[in-house]
Amino acid sequence: MGYIKGDFQTLPLDCGSVEYEAFIGSQRPYDYVLNLSALKHVRSEKDPYTLMRLIDVNIFNTDKLAGQVAQGNSKKYFCVSTDKATNPVNMMGASKRIMEMFLMRRSLEVPVSTARFANVAFSDGSLLHGFNQRIQKKQPIAAPRDIKRYFVTPKESGELCLMSCLMGENRDIYFPKLNDKLHLITFAEIAVKYLNQLGFEPIICDTEDEARAKVKDSAGQKKWPCYFFDSDTTGEKDFEEFYTDKETLDLTRFKNIGIIKNNPLFESGKLDMFIEAVGAMRQNRSWTKDEMVTLFHKMIPDFGHKETGKYLDNKM
Repeated sequence: MGYIKGDFQTLPLDCGSVEYEAFIGSQRPYDYVLNLSALKHVRSEKDPYTLMRLIDVNIFNTDKLAGQVAQGNSKKYFCVSTDKATNPVNMMGASKRIMEMFLMRRSLEVPVSTARFANVAFSDGSLLHGFNQRIQKKQPIAAPRDIKRYFVTPKESGELCLMSCLMGENRDIYFPKLNDKLHLITFAEIAVKYLNQLGFEPIICDTEDEARAKVKDSAGQKKWPCYFFDSDTTGEKDFEEFYTDKETLDLTRFKNIGIIKNNPLFESGKLDMFIEAVGAMRQNRSWTKDEMVTLFHKMIPDFGHKETGKYLDNKM
């Protein structure tokens, strides 16, 4: 019937707050701790202030909570990574890659595992979520035609997280295997499939103004204007990947899930340098995005950051 025996609580607490520390310290021991918090969108780097928040949530709070879990004799600490951590080109993906480095150090104190999964279809703030908003507001659909992504459902992403948490060995990173159902698809192709599912025929427009002009007359005809463009926004990768050729893989344990196997390789000096550098920025109450990008390059020498000065929020 959906009821459980026991106490189910939800508390609106900041993961890095004193209140949260008091709560987690008073409730030990835990069997499993799953950290699902993240700033997950590429446009989180559009200003240096949101970018600092991204570092706090994706790296420092994740590491801090792992340290707290290590004091409680838990079976596992799980947190979410991303496919964008593989050969990252944006600050969001790079922050998750740096998070994985910090987790390697914490893995000596508590068993940890994580998951790199694809874009979760229609999750809040995503481009597909924006399609729903545009239909409700009678606005044209806009999407890049040259960017390819993998998509998983919310249920699939949740299952992948649980599998990694409950069955993953220390330092394992789970990812979905590619198959007939999971393959790269462009945002433009997704937009067309989305409109067809709603019973609309897409009208491909050459300009934003043309798409805006046609939207009022098209809805009653079960047609919907679309403007597809070549991407020129910061941090967009042409395609996504789950692992590099330098990582050790286990592709035999599961049919639809692959596993990246990791040794506890990390440079403590580099991790401590990162903490000190960010701490100095915050103490000075002044920092720039360029300074943060430079710091990320020190952590990830082959970081392929692409800065165009444009972000998704600037698009139609």
